[in-house]
Amino acid sequence: EDGTLQGLLELADVAYVGPGHLGSAVGMDKDVTKRLLDHAGLPVVPWVTLTTWSWAHHQPEQRAAIARLGFPCFVKPANAGSSVGVHKVTTPDQLDAALADAFRYDTKLLVEAAVDAREIECAVLGNDDPAAATPGEIVVHHKDGFYSYDAKYVDPDGSHWQIPADLPPDTLAEVRRLAIQAFRVLELAGLARVDFFSERGTGRLYVNEVNTLPGFTAISMYPKMWEAAGLSQIGRAHV
Repeated sequence: EDGTLQGLLELADVAYVGPGHLGSAVGMDKDVTKRLLDHAGLPVVPWVTLTTWSWAHHQPEQRAAIARLGFPCFVKPANAGSSVGVHKVTTPDQLDAALADAFRYDTKLLVEAAVDAREIECAVLGNDDPAAATPGEIVVHHKDGFYSYDAKYVDPDGSHWQIPADLPPDTLAEVRRLAIQAFRVLELAGLARVDFFSERGTGRLYVNEVNTLPGFTAISMYPKMWEAAGLSQIGRAHV
């Protein structure tokens, strides 16, 4: 998903599905994704970026930056998926262990402010004139309290999906608008799933991340959102 295979296919003049090498690389790196979205004026959760070098040489400054974010917060590898290496840190004394584990998966990490939010997803399809499907919601029941690896893949009752998401019509429209805008800002193409947080109490939306090769399993949200939008017959006809 990180653009290396896409670049190889382009050099070999082999057609493939999904974003090109640039969009794939950008979408894989959560830090670069957030910087580009933030620069374009899209709402993102406040964050601090750490690297193994910066943590080794500027730890006091980085600890201070994380303290300004506050607790709880989330620690994430910048280049990973399926919530591998992601930790919810509720108190400062849990931080070092969470960072040590996340650094097992990447040399660059994000520490994000925690938002009490619902998990909203939106499927985007197209190239120059992309369209967004009916947004859905991942409702999490797992003891981790967020959409963790176990909630996704281990616990069969860890979560369930709801399409359309139970949001006001104007909010659903705003999710679709932001999803298409993020798709364009990040140089994506073909297809992608754009994930959001909807803050409880305020309804404020944040773009969380993108998945440039969303799953197509029996439980995957991407095809289910397009099916809810009435695209299932067309999709089968094109296979």
